[in-house]
Amino acid sequence: MKRIVILGAGTGGTILANTLSRKLSGWNITIIDKSQQHIYQPGLLFIPFRLHGYEESGDVSQPIRKPLPDSVDFVSAEVTGIDYSANKVETTAGEFGYDWLILAMGCRVDPTAIEGLSEAMGRSAHTFYELEGALALQKALDGFKEGKLVLNIAEMPIKCPVAPIEFVFMADYYLNLKGIREAAEVEMVTPLTGAFTKPVASAALNDIAAAKNIKITPNFETASVDHEKKVITSFSGEKVEYDILASIPPNVGPEVIDDSGLGNGAGYALTDPHTLKSKKADNIYVLGDNTDVPTSKAGSVAHFEAEVVEANILREISGQAPHPDFDGHSNCFIESGYGKALLIDFNYEIEPLPGNFPLAKIGPFSLLKETRLNHWGKLAFKQVYWNLLLTGHLPGDPLLPAAMSLEGKDVSLLSQKRH
Repeated sequence: MKRIVILGAGTGGTILANTLSRKLSGWNITIIDKSQQHIYQPGLLFIPFRLHGYEESGDVSQPIRKPLPDSVDFVSAEVTGIDYSANKVETTAGEFGYDWLILAMGCRVDPTAIEGLSEAMGRSAHTFYELEGALALQKALDGFKEGKLVLNIAEMPIKCPVAPIEFVFMADYYLNLKGIREAAEVEMVTPLTGAFTKPVASAALNDIAAAKNIKITPNFETASVDHEKKVITSFSGEKVEYDILASIPPNVGPEVIDDSGLGNGAGYALTDPHTLKSKKADNIYVLGDNTDVPTSKAGSVAHFEAEVVEANILREISGQAPHPDFDGHSNCFIESGYGKALLIDFNYEIEPLPGNFPLAKIGPFSLLKETRLNHWGKLAFKQVYWNLLLTGHLPGDPLLPAAMSLEGKDVSLLSQKRH
């Protein structure tokens, strides 16, 4: 029997387990993950603030086996090695041979990479990029009455690069709800030149931050954190004081990817940016946060990548060549507080543009504009995620294609930028 092994039961791995199991009869599909829970990561943003029904772990998690099809073998184990020359995976539950391997192992935060950050974590610093950290930050904010709340991105790349600006927007909203906004400072400290990685979107988000009296400190390369003095210091000697630090430590890929000779030195698999094949092995595909492709590490990207990986594996099984169909497509809602959100849609070549989404004239969502409908779209996505996206029923939706569409976007800005 032919075998497909999927490493990682996060967004991308779960989608592929569902779609491939329906389309490949007579194949054995095994998915391996050491986690016990599947986390809805967009909900981690709201947990520190107890907003929109997100307060505890059960609001963002389900048993990891629940969204997986019964026909797929799930193995609860840690991956300890990948021998791609022998087509086998080594785990704490034994060895697994494969004909095709899919890497969907995600990435993780690494506080040890910043001097003093590990000592500060759980005390004056917390990260909402993990469930335990989001719950700890919730407790810290419960007791916050006045002072300085600092969001710090240690370095890029990170998962979901819009989450930091969302956090400070939500902090402004939360502190206003508590009636203590005038007694608090909110600051975002980032290695980027502004609020986001793309210039047009960054300018729009910078303007919103300024209107909310949120300070953005750009070009800050974090060197160390001093828990006792509550100070972060850059490599150039710049210092920022804080009372509570919402930290986004360096994000790194799984060590096993590097140890197996498949990675770039930071745990991210060397990946063809368009076919999503491993650059090191002909029968390995990669998707999600553990790729090194130059687009956002976000759930929407894993969704679009899953469509391309599925199609290319099916092509190769039938004797055809893979197609270079992935264009770096990413889209996401950006919660801005007060019942509003923005939406951005972009790819490798085209940055976020204003307009309507997904249809040109009727939207119903607005791009690069704060609206209430965008906010409700973000909140509604939780049900879409659990019931349609993970189960593999959303991929293939003509209104949300894997390749980015220019429909509804103000493309005149593209020609202006070229000139």
